Amino acid sequence: MNPILGSDMATLSRMTNARSRSICAENPTGEKGKGGMATTGTGANCARELGQGWKISPSVRIKPHTVYTMADITGSGAIQHIWLTPAGIPTRYAVLRIYWDGSDVPSVECPLGDFFANAYNTTFRQLSSLAVCNNPRNGMNCYWEMPYRSGCRITVENLADEVFTLYYQIDYTECEVPEDCGYFHAQFRRSNPLPYKTVHTILDGISGRGQYVGTYLAWGVNNNGWWGEGEIKFFLDGDDEFPTICGTGTEDYFCGAYNFDNEHRYEPFCTPYSGMIPFAPDGLYNSQQRFSLYRWHVTDPVRFAENIRVTIQALGWRSGGRYLPLQDDISSTAFFYLDRPVYAGSQLIERDHLEII
Repeated sequence: MNPILGSDMATLSRMTNARSRSICAENPTGEKGKGGMATTGTGANCARELGQGWKISPSVRIKPHTVYTMADITGSGAIQHIWLTPAGIPTRYAVLRIYWDGSDVPSVECPLGDFFANAYNTTFRQLSSLAVCNNPRNGMNCYWEMPYRSGCRITVENLADEVFTLYYQIDYTECEVPEDCGYFHAQFRRSNPLPYKTVHTILDGISGRGQYVGTYLAWGVNNNGWWGEGEIKFFLDGDDEFPTICGTGTEDYFCGAYNFDNEHRYEPFCTPYSGMIPFAPDGLYNSQQRFSLYRWHVTDPVRFAENIRVTIQALGWRSGGRYLPLQDDISSTAFFYLDRPVYAGSQLIERDHLEII
């Protein structure tokens, strides 16, 4: 019997022929019966009186300006869970890339923090959702299911001038993959600042059949007042000037309402499918108001047959009840499945372009 991908409470009792595997610093190949065998590693000194099998290699140290391969898997299967926690550098200086079925170009290319909906990770905030969880303190988890047919390679690049310590675990299943399963992709983009009277593009340059399944925004507001009047627009299958799907406002798209305002303050919320976490200024040096927003299209994926483009406006208010086009710092990560692995097309220009100050 073929394994059932997309496990939920209703399918957990179903028996399959799938085999569970896990990759970490203690078992970098994920081989059966090969975990906990390390004799050298970051924990060797702590385990010097205990020896092999006692947490000798719990993490890796990634040298500056180098790429570390976290996983190199052959065969068919699916990534089902990724846990990691970084230390030593801002997560904007670590770039996650995922390659499917031997491709030379990554289908996922994104700063580490943004992929886990955690761009502003210098200050911990709990995030609890179906697709992503960030738990105390800075334990980042991803539950997007990621099928592949002949292999998967996952890397992290350290863009910083300092050593980067990474604890990680990648849980996956070896199984047959049904023909109708798509390949997971993530595209990162940043507008800093957004030019006046222009829109921020969340996703572009993607052709094929698939479904759009999630948006993460790290939004730095450069004006006083409300900033979220802008519409999100989904241009599907050849749409030109006008989209097929047009939202009513930024807070509405993220499943909130009326400025996320509760008793004249921003009310954080964290639900299975959507959430908003404010990062308030301290009144002195941390003077910029920032927001972390996610929206997962788990039950309402946006389906397309040929191509897709997604944009969002940045609108506030000015005198006379008029809209004010804002010039904010907007970073976005678009999550989608496609019928083939393609290049993510992310905007990763250089390290200083990614930095959040």
